Amino acid sequence: MNILHGVWIPEGTTDFIQRGHLCLWVETDSVSKSKKTTQKGNPHPYHLPEDKLSGFFKNDLGISVMQNQLTTTTITLPTQQGQPLSSLVETTDLSEAITLEPWHIACYHLSPVIKGLLDIHLLASQNTGEVILGHDFLFWYHHAHVLRQIFSNDHYIPAIILEEVISTTKEKTKNFQLHYGWQIISEQYETYLQSAVEMMPFACIAGSQNGCYDKMTTLRHFSEVLLRNVIYATPFPQTASNKWSNTLLADCVSKLTKEIKTLKQLQEEAIYYQWVHWRKKLVGTVEEAGFHLCFQLKEADSKNPNYWSIDFLVSAKNDPSFKVTLADYWIMGAKAKQLLQKTFGNQFEKNLLIHLGTAARMYPKIWDGLETSEPTGMRLTLDEAFAFLKESAWILESAGFKVIVPAWWTPQGRQRLKIQLRNKGPQRSVSGGVNKTALTLSKIIEYDYVLAINGDPLTEQEWQQLVNAKTPLVQLRGQWIELERDKMQKMLEFWEKQGQETTQLTVQELLKKIAEAQDTFEISQDDALAEMLTRLRDDARLIPIENPPQLRATLREYQKRGVSWLQYLEQLGLCGCLADDMGLGKTMQVITHLLIEKLQTQQVLPNLLIVPTSVMGNWQKEVEKFSPDLRVMIHHGGQRLQEATAFKKAVTEYNIVITSYTLARKDEKLLKSAHWHRIVLDEAQNIKNPETAQTKAILKLTAERRLALTGTPVENRLMDLWSIFNFLNPNYLGKRTHFRSHFELPIQRTNDVAKATVLKKLVEPFILRRLKTDKRIIQDLPDKVENKQYCNLTKEQASLYQAVVKEVNSIIESTEGIERQGIILSTLMRLKQICNH
Repeated sequence: MNILHGVWIPEGTTDFIQRGHLCLWVETDSVSKSKKTTQKGNPHPYHLPEDKLSGFFKNDLGISVMQNQLTTTTITLPTQQGQPLSSLVETTDLSEAITLEPWHIACYHLSPVIKGLLDIHLLASQNTGEVILGHDFLFWYHHAHVLRQIFSNDHYIPAIILEEVISTTKEKTKNFQLHYGWQIISEQYETYLQSAVEMMPFACIAGSQNGCYDKMTTLRHFSEVLLRNVIYATPFPQTASNKWSNTLLADCVSKLTKEIKTLKQLQEEAIYYQWVHWRKKLVGTVEEAGFHLCFQLKEADSKNPNYWSIDFLVSAKNDPSFKVTLADYWIMGAKAKQLLQKTFGNQFEKNLLIHLGTAARMYPKIWDGLETSEPTGMRLTLDEAFAFLKESAWILESAGFKVIVPAWWTPQGRQRLKIQLRNKGPQRSVSGGVNKTALTLSKIIEYDYVLAINGDPLTEQEWQQLVNAKTPLVQLRGQWIELERDKMQKMLEFWEKQGQETTQLTVQELLKKIAEAQDTFEISQDDALAEMLTRLRDDARLIPIENPPQLRATLREYQKRGVSWLQYLEQLGLCGCLADDMGLGKTMQVITHLLIEKLQTQQVLPNLLIVPTSVMGNWQKEVEKFSPDLRVMIHHGGQRLQEATAFKKAVTEYNIVITSYTLARKDEKLLKSAHWHRIVLDEAQNIKNPETAQTKAILKLTAERRLALTGTPVENRLMDLWSIFNFLNPNYLGKRTHFRSHFELPIQRTNDVAKATVLKKLVEPFILRRLKTDKRIIQDLPDKVENKQYCNLTKEQASLYQAVVKEVNSIIESTEGIERQGIILSTLMRLKQICNH
């Protein structure tokens, strides 16, 4: 077991502005050989020393570590009876028996920090057997995501810090030094810091031999150091460098520039106060004001397309729904204004003008509206309105102002020109039951391409007129839309080439196109297709099956809907994953599904059921108990059939053939020789690793239908999901390399919301997952019934068990602290292995 930790340690220099390092170290469950004691502290008995730390990063995480990135540092940790406490032990309060003591630990200086944290998190998720990410590492990982967002939104400014220098001469003169750097300015960031401090693990601030650092100071220092490093590593073009030469920005941007300049050399003490004044004007009095300044864009009508406007409004901070336009405010009487000022603040008008001035520096067009003593807004041309929507609105919004745009510009209401795939056949009706549907596996749906806006077809002439339009915004059929001419021209060329051809799609191909359709394409959904998608995404829209008389059990309502979903999916020619929470009866739903199929077909259709060895007997008993009409064959043990001809003949007489994952690999050729109607995987996470021989063997088996059962479709990483889908619907999620680059890396490394949304749309129709916390399920669950099941050990197991207990008893008497805890933990694992032997 290796637990990866992270602690932020400022450099031990006398510099006023200190650099720092994120030091990663590894806690293990085995005693380190390093016994050398120093004045700074004892060596941590359960850390990876330098000679092994490099190998850990290379072998377990695939990261090459330079020797100069390895060092030994002192970290203060909770200690009891002379031993550091394991990080797995919760210590919310330090009792008298627990003290904070310095420990010598080998660590790795991570650089670059943000990229390194994201990469290690991704790599560790793929090596869950040996690497555990500590709470302190995970805190830095999530904090790095917050910083990435702040940096990408440019929520920072060049900064100057003034330091008074103590004179070494007899003259009592005051000298100062200027320090150049960067400062984060974001109201959202300040709010985040307050909550982050409360969640910050103690181990994050333990990088001192004299106790621990202040949480807030450490967080700010970590963020500012990383901001400087990001800026120093940014290659700026020479033209930009020439433009800001001999300015404050040049000193802050250049890594080669000294961070300190003595004021005697500059002979300008006023430079610092000029910066303070500039910052105050830039940031304004956002923290003090009781209101938000809002800008509302009003669209022009079709008769006057160049008459756009922006109205100035204010909204209460404690009640954002309360808004007042400045046009209304200025005409109010004195008493009405006084009442409003109780909500917006005593110096409302002064702060208002400061806010408007701050906003005008970001969007200079606002100055046009400030030419009066009582500003209410300003006018815009069509081109200016478009520029505001594309860029300036976002800048104002990110600076803390509120921007209100027309509904047609929002993601929900935005009109987009697209090429539409439209069903070429007649409209079809969909039966309300599960036994009939207009869409089946054999049905090839014919589609053709249509130029459209918001689902409404456009003629080629109308499209060409839009392409030739001279303005970026046009009104079409009463709605303003944005024109992207280059994109529209390519779409027109594609339509002219493909428009006359008919596209044939299967249901699976259609579902994939619907999920991946973005800005260019959309799918026209007729009633049948819309109803199909609704049923696949919401099992409540399916009509529950009737409880089969031959089933010796009464299904609960959600189980009946689950069987309906399985039937409906297979009628569409799709293979699904039943991912209900543990204990909700996935086994019973599958048994019922197979029983109904037998009753309907009046045939013996062999289904191969691959399960963990430990539940083979349970499956057999469940089938025999609740559905004795289904004939079960167990393919396991030394007496199992191993001759292909006899095996092929035997399986045709059984509805269910149960075998284990181990035998699926060992008897691969034998299982391939039979013709299977359906392959069912229980605990399908057993094939989450596509590289194992077991997974490869199962993928080679052929069947008309496939079904996966699992309570954890994604255990640790998205590749688990791809592997299960590669079994169910091969190539639906693309090749493994494509899935990794297109989905896994963007989602797990950078939290790409757009990619996650597409992936969710892709897999959603194929996965049915109900949780015990679902109110519909909770109301339907029976009372808990507990039955004690006693499993006796065999003679061999009992002998081994007793030997281990006897051996450990003699060892733990002479050990203490974390070493004793480690021995007990490893012993429990050994005893568990004996019981499962």
